[in-house]
Amino acid sequence: MQVYLFDWGDTLMVDFPHTQGKMCDWEQVETIEGAQETLSYLSKQSQIYIATGADDSSETDIRQAFERVDLAQYISGYFCKANLGISKDSTEFYTRIIRKLGLTPCQAIMVGDTISKDVIPAQQAGLNAIWFNPNRLKNEKSLKQIHSLKELYIQEQV
Repeated sequence: MQVYLFDWGDTLMVDFPHTQGKMCDWEQVETIEGAQETLSYLSKQSQIYIATGADDSSETDIRQAFERVDLAQYISGYFCKANLGISKDSTEFYTRIIRKLGLTPCQAIMVGDTISKDVIPAQQAGLNAIWFNPNRLKNEKSLKQIHSLKELYIQEQV
């Protein structure tokens, strides 16, 4: 079984930089282009979890934000500092997720937009990692990358 871990802000949902507080309470929330179609497709054959570094949101808060944009139906669970007890920028964050899910690291793919929190620590924990790079920044580390979430959907169909 393949498991996808997705970052939250700026990977599946827009993180408006000047908006304060918990995303579930924001006046406006929206998905990243392609999130709905991609999660719908992937969830038919894989489990999907959120692995977020959000410090001020609980698992319930995160789920409520995903419910507001109709993505919660595709998500099997949510991992954050509140329920793991550790920040996302460490290898141990990913090791704890894998342990909780009863997986081996190679069964999980982490997808996120921040190299230092989403990609490198996940790789160091033995997971496959994909850098979501919609702005087409220079890929100096030759990381596996996508520029659109739909690339995950298209890759799966091939």
